[in-house]
Amino acid sequence: MLTDEKYMQRCLQLASNGKGHVAPNPMVGAVVVHDGKIIGEGYHRQYGKAHAEVNAINSVSDKNLLKESTIYVSLEPCSHYGKTPPCSQLIIDMQIPRVVIATLDPYHKVSGRGVKMLQEAGIEVVIGVLEKEARFQNKEFFVSQTQNRPYIYLKWAQTSDGFIDKKRKEGEPIEPTPISNNLTKTLVHKLRSEVSAIMIATNTAVNDNPSLTTRLWFGKNPHRIILDRNRRIPENYHLFDNSVNTILFTEKVESKIVNDKTNFIPLKFDEHLIPSVLKELNKRKINSLLVEGGATLLQSFIDLGAWDEAYIEIADRRFVEGTKAPNIRGEVVDDRKIIDSQAIHLVNTQNYKIL
Repeated sequence: MLTDEKYMQRCLQLASNGKGHVAPNPMVGAVVVHDGKIIGEGYHRQYGKAHAEVNAINSVSDKNLLKESTIYVSLEPCSHYGKTPPCSQLIIDMQIPRVVIATLDPYHKVSGRGVKMLQEAGIEVVIGVLEKEARFQNKEFFVSQTQNRPYIYLKWAQTSDGFIDKKRKEGEPIEPTPISNNLTKTLVHKLRSEVSAIMIATNTAVNDNPSLTTRLWFGKNPHRIILDRNRRIPENYHLFDNSVNTILFTEKVESKIVNDKTNFIPLKFDEHLIPSVLKELNKRKINSLLVEGGATLLQSFIDLGAWDEAYIEIADRRFVEGTKAPNIRGEVVDDRKIIDSQAIHLVNTQNYKIL
């Protein structure tokens, strides 16, 4: 492996530590190298806090060495004042002579400007080292900045005969139909902890009374996004327990619910519903969305082509009748593959069992 790629790979490793904590900002890692030795490392740890370059430079014990060092960064250093000062200016002030960057920042206030600042200060700048890997690591950020919508994950569990729910009978308990096993449930909660928001529609809410939280995994709860045109979801359900930020799109905003974490947004439920919802979420800086159901909602996203990755869990059980699983087409990929188009991840519950 070439020297620059070796250190950039370390930047990507560090950046991944911020997953689930820095959104809507991107994950970024930085490494300071002097005479072939890493003397400083850092990554963006939490949204609104110090950026990777600041943490890496602060970790260098002998600041005099910075004048003879190279700093590697997985994303172009910022050039504007936001929640923190510009990192490009810090690099200039510390007189670091060489900067290696994986990819430019797509954010309009940064893109190319950080590099220009560095170059105008006489600093050598190298761009494009492990660029594909860096862009994939921050796929959600890039999509939100370039397409003005969240990165969209679809997720459902289905039986071997292609059903996502059994045939419901009157008087049955209001609870999810068990398809996943304990381990795959945990993996779903891990995914929830890594996205900005999770979405369901009315029937799933009414039939399951879900919490949509990360109870089985350490991490933050995503925003709950609910589509309920006629307000059929009972107001004593978990979704209105004031434990998690919740957005409910509806045509009937009047409500007796009084809490500070539930926001009712009026929206027309027509052929433009999904684009309108995505536009509203983008305005709120929600840059990743996990759509969990039900079947009609999932199929609507699929039919519009409004999805990036789909996680389909297939269980070794049969329902014979019930709610059919969505119909989707796409490339089935290994989780380790770097993708640049719509991809499907298949999870067989037989391969995920606690031994």
